[in-house]
Amino acid sequence: MRRAEFHYINGFRANKMGPVKIDYARRLGLFDGTMLVIGGIIGAGIFLNPAIVAERTGSALGTLAVWGIGGVVALIGAMCFGELGARRPSAGGSYVYLRDVFGALPAFLYGWTYLLVVNSGGIAAVGVTFASYFCRLASLSDSFIRPVAVAALVLLHGINILGIRPGAVTTNVFTLLRLAALAALIATGLAAVSSAAPPESVPVAPTEWSLSVLGAALIPVLFTYGGWQHSNHVAGEIRDPARNLPRALLLGVSAVVAVYMLANAAFLHALGVSGLARSTAPAADTMTAVLGPWGGSLIAFGIMCSTFGFMSLAILAGPRIYQAMAEDGLFFESASRLHPRYRTPTVAILVQAVWAIALTLSGSYGQLLDYVVFGDWIFFGLTVATLFFYRRRGAPPEGSSAFVWGYPVTPLLFILVAAFAVWSSIVSNPRNAAIGGGLITLGIPIYFYWSRAPGERRQV
Repeated sequence: MRRAEFHYINGFRANKMGPVKIDYARRLGLFDGTMLVIGGIIGAGIFLNPAIVAERTGSALGTLAVWGIGGVVALIGAMCFGELGARRPSAGGSYVYLRDVFGALPAFLYGWTYLLVVNSGGIAAVGVTFASYFCRLASLSDSFIRPVAVAALVLLHGINILGIRPGAVTTNVFTLLRLAALAALIATGLAAVSSAAPPESVPVAPTEWSLSVLGAALIPVLFTYGGWQHSNHVAGEIRDPARNLPRALLLGVSAVVAVYMLANAAFLHALGVSGLARSTAPAADTMTAVLGPWGGSLIAFGIMCSTFGFMSLAILAGPRIYQAMAEDGLFFESASRLHPRYRTPTVAILVQAVWAIALTLSGSYGQLLDYVVFGDWIFFGLTVATLFFYRRRGAPPEGSSAFVWGYPVTPLLFILVAAFAVWSSIVSNPRNAAIGGGLITLGIPIYFYWSRAPGERRQV
């Protein structure tokens, strides 16, 4: 029997029976999903933010308590996103849930903010951090930082064009490397003697607790725990998502909570709360205090691996949102199509690459991220709110491992924490929040442009 001969028309595979739409290939298993969750959360934050939290709480117990609260919030979020992914295992994650429940405009604003700043700006910022550590270890001058960052972005976007497996394997390898670096950091910190704390440290006065103090301390913790949503963006490429996606989220977030709590215990043991609060680089200070200069070089390598792996994961997940937007007619039509061989959203990946590189070269990513970082938790809260709508539709798919303990109290608690995080961000810097709100609402006229008929858009 002759094999069917196929050709491709506008992103559809066609034969004598007519066009067959090219869809994502489900090639990721439970291990891949778990690595995506861990890789989406652990970036550079855990190596830097513990100092901010210690400074704002003023005590070791307060520091650990805030990280514990953040861990509980992250676990509740993982359960909610796990059930959402089981009920709606489509590429695009939060964009799809928001569109189903709140309509196209809020969903578009999520995708717009994600592309304009949150994901692309985050990729640029982490890329520059990676390049800074790379140049330091390679004894290169600072003039090489941006070229190295751009080279890393080009390399990772290219890998992700070649398919979900190459992108996932890259993420898996660097996620395991960053876990190894954190394990070495934890072991070193916990094995240190308390006298390893820097002699110039002076006691930090205990902070008098209040709601504003809790909010100020919790903000960097919540942002350091954020990122588990990336796995939902690639739900269309996970095998048996109703079973594997919820499990991957719970396993991944649980592992991160354990690592973060141990890392903070190691910092506090090695540096003391005063040393941690005054440190500008607690991970490097911990390793250097115990192991000397080569310990600092070792953790620099770990941070370099961590940032490279985070970039890989963010580059992999984001374009699935833009492809879903394009399928709805809210982005470039060419971005809706998948590569006929690699089954990846090639055009969406290229759009993201160009914009992330432009932000890297312009150096504007840092200020943009400061403006809209609170928007991440607006959309987190709205996404979890969609769970109530899906629950009214019925039970999760048969065989699903998704369940939310304590429903409806726990999702409501998560939404309240998200609102508290947004409120705290606005109170702490109202100017940035106002500018960020303006950047988000700037997407409204863009939405109405894209939502017009394709023929009308072509005439503009």
